[in-house]
Amino acid sequence: MAKAAAERTKRPERTSVWLQEKAPRGRGRKGDQPNGLDRDRITEATIRLLDAEGLAKFSMRRLAGELNVTAMSVYWYVDTKDDLLELALDSACGEMDLPDTETFPEAWRNQLRALADEYRALLIRHPWVSPLIGRFLNIGPDWLAFSLAVQRAVRNTGLATHTQNGAISAVFQFVYGFGTIEGHFIARSNEAGLTQEEYYQAALGTVQEGLGRHEVLESANELMKARGGDTVAEMWERDFTIALDLLIAGIESLLPKP
Repeated sequence: MAKAAAERTKRPERTSVWLQEKAPRGRGRKGDQPNGLDRDRITEATIRLLDAEGLAKFSMRRLAGELNVTAMSVYWYVDTKDDLLELALDSACGEMDLPDTETFPEAWRNQLRALADEYRALLIRHPWVSPLIGRFLNIGPDWLAFSLAVQRAVRNTGLATHTQNGAISAVFQFVYGFGTIEGHFIARSNEAGLTQEEYYQAALGTVQEGLGRHEVLESANELMKARGGDTVAEMWERDFTIALDLLIAGIESLLPKP
């Protein structure tokens, strides 16, 4: 097992738990399962730990303690910590409620909005997801379902085929960046024991004290006054909605004229 895991790390571009000759999730590899474990239970515990303690503190030893088993019991199901992270990443993706992108192709605007909202919510709910997305091939069943829904929604727009990847990048890389920043802001607020409003005001006060009457602050204050919203959450929501509206308008501008 150790040799196989070592060989896999030499070729990261070909490495994925979904390409290994393992039993399907929820089953063991050799008959009876030790300690009543299965992949689903291990994956659920992994997500709980990542949510509670973050990616930096996660370890196989910590996970084994959470499950009240030995680390070797966990390795009976997966070869490496990356295997577990990849399983957790796909399982978290499965929380998204994907819209029907086949029945009503003309409803592509609502489909894109629904997919963007679900993706953003995922990144906020699980801040550890964003740094892992570019780390793996993301070919688990739930990520494949999400990717297919995205491709179909963009195809439904009627954009020329050679522009569709650009549209996917524009919308979903924007959502990735927005959701990542929002998720990290909320996590920092929680770590400080403050509400989002309290943390925002404290950070704003620090910046104003440090920069004094810098021109960038005067410009930012003007934008903030026009931004609207009584709470930080409302400001996030308004910014996200306007940005997504602009992206959808950009897609519309590229569509063939009737």
